[in-house]
Amino acid sequence: MEKANIAVLVSGGGTNLQALIDSQVSGVLTSGQIRLVVSNREGAYALTRAAAAGIETLTITRRGCGSQEAFEDALIRALEERHIDLIILAGFLSILSSRFTGRYPRRIINVHPSLIPAFCGKGYYGLRVHEEALRYGVKVTGATVHFVNEVPDGGEIIAQKAVNILPGDTPEILQQRVMEQAEWILLPRAAEQVSHRIAREKAENGKEKAMNIYEIGNLAQKLHDNTYPGRGIVLGMTPDGRSAVAAYFIMGRSVNSRNRVFLPEADGIRTEAHDPSLLKDPSLIIYHPVRQFGDKLIVTNGDQTDTIRDYLAKGSDFTSALNTREFEPDGPNWTPRISGMLDLRDGSYLLNILKSADPDGSACARYTFSYPALPGLGHFLHTYVCDGNPIPTFQGEPERVALCNDIDELTRQIWENLNADNKISLFVRYTELATGICRQRIINKHKED
Repeated sequence: MEKANIAVLVSGGGTNLQALIDSQVSGVLTSGQIRLVVSNREGAYALTRAAAAGIETLTITRRGCGSQEAFEDALIRALEERHIDLIILAGFLSILSSRFTGRYPRRIINVHPSLIPAFCGKGYYGLRVHEEALRYGVKVTGATVHFVNEVPDGGEIIAQKAVNILPGDTPEILQQRVMEQAEWILLPRAAEQVSHRIAREKAENGKEKAMNIYEIGNLAQKLHDNTYPGRGIVLGMTPDGRSAVAAYFIMGRSVNSRNRVFLPEADGIRTEAHDPSLLKDPSLIIYHPVRQFGDKLIVTNGDQTDTIRDYLAKGSDFTSALNTREFEPDGPNWTPRISGMLDLRDGSYLLNILKSADPDGSACARYTFSYPALPGLGHFLHTYVCDGNPIPTFQGEPERVALCNDIDELTRQIWENLNADNKISLFVRYTELATGICRQRIINKHKED
């Protein structure tokens, strides 16, 4: 069975790294192989340990890269060039942004020297953890291995092991005991557990399956796992083949972005400020996201809805209309313009994204995708990969997702799985292809509050 490729990120002496290296020799870690050790500090002794074991080493520092974003980009390049499957943080004293962690869901693990949720989170690392345990007078401490997400020490727990605190303990003595009795035991076992899962997936599915363009995803799960997809369009057909499906949602982080509601119009919907006194830049939030023109339903995340409608009225087409538009001028995010058009005669549809071709927003990349109507299948296009600063732009082809016959069920799946802090409004419409009769649902967070 092909092994999982492991990268270990370190900052200091590398005692946990040594435990991992030793576990490969002893047979505890057999499903994964350490291929790379990366330090964010020059001269870290962990690099010496790795070199002695014949493992490739790299030093990538934030100072050398110039910014956190550039540092993470360099790290991503190093990991992906070596086809790394699992990232282990072993005494890595740097907080990784959601932009980075969101790229590797359930593929980053960390060992923390306490029994989470005690003595964890921002500011709790190294001796400070043990100092606090002794100060509070707890009788038992330990170590935790957990998956890493955007919250420091906030990811799902994989394993824990308790260690007794003894009379006369100092932070240094306690630190050594926790390492010997918990960290050096737990981390290799957890690495094996996660590596075994990854290796099994690689063996069963192969790398081709991971990239299978015919795989149909779970829309609810995709939304649940992403704190900030931004604005999203779903187009497709119900499993019974009777109805064309369109859904559009918006999310927001700023006061201006969140100050919106969807209101019905005769030909679709429009956005409006929930509180007019808070409105700052109407050009970015007030528009008609959905408009029907003849037998075409147009769905976009901006005023390009009207551009498309106007071009259709002149006898032109969807792509030509969007060739006159670009992404939003909100650098450094350069929010993409996403657009869709659903043919209400046969259920076929087009999706388009206009996004910055480079970091400075000097050029626009344009992509249009054309899909036939297939029962039960939809395509999901959203503006962002995940949350971040700046927010990373959507990549690749629109995602294939399963749809259902029940409009209320699809509405529930989307609304309940959008991040509660960031979701704003949702529109869903089912149109019967044979009769043109449509049903629609609108949910506004401000109306629920």
